[in-house]
Amino acid sequence: MKITAVKALIAANAAIYVLQLLAGGTLDGPFALWPLQPIDGQSYFHPWQIITYAFLHSTAHIEHIGFNMLGLWMFGAEIERYVGARRLLTVYFASVITAGLTQLFVPALFAAPPEPTIGASGGVFGLLLAYAVMFPRRKVIPLIPPIPMPAWLFATLYAGIELLLGVTGSQAGVAHFAHLGGMVGSALVIMRWPRYTSSS
Repeated sequence: MKITAVKALIAANAAIYVLQLLAGGTLDGPFALWPLQPIDGQSYFHPWQIITYAFLHSTAHIEHIGFNMLGLWMFGAEIERYVGARRLLTVYFASVITAGLTQLFVPALFAAPPEPTIGASGGVFGLLLAYAVMFPRRKVIPLIPPIPMPAWLFATLYAGIELLLGVTGSQAGVAHFAHLGGMVGSALVIMRWPRYTSSS
C-alpha cells in the first residue's frame, strides 16, 4: 500500500493523539499554541508551537480529531493526486502557520480571553480553499445541512460563517479566526503556482 502525504499526516495525528491520552494532558503545556500575552503573569508561548499545535486535539472530544482527519482526507487526498505530495504539504503547512499567526494576533483585537489553541483545523480549512479553487464545481455534501453544493459555494459559506462567528464571539472555544487564517495561507501559496485548468 502506497504511503501518501495525506496518510502520513493522518497517521502522525493519530499517533500523537494516542500519546496525548497516555500523557494525560501534559503535552498541551509545551506544544499547544499559547497566546503571546502572559497568563497569570507567566508566558507559555514558544516559537515551535506555530507547528506543533496542529498535531494536538482535544482528548475529551474525539470528534475533534475525527472531523479534522475526515476533512484532511476528503480534501487532501484529491489535492495530492492532482498536484503531488510536495505541493500538498506546502499548502497544508503554510495554512497551519498562517492560522497560528492569525490566532496569536487577531482574537486579542476583539478582547477574546487568552487561551491555548490546538487542532489541525487551520490546515484543513486551507485545504478546503485549495480544493474549491482546483475543483470549484465538484459537489460537496456538508453534514449540516446535508444538501449537495459546489465546492466553491461550500468554501465561501464556511468562510462567511467563520467570519461572523469570530467577530460576534458567539461560539466560544473555537478558533474561528485561525480557520480564516488557514485559508489566507492556502491562497498565498496556490497563487504562486503555475496556472492550471481547474477540474469539475
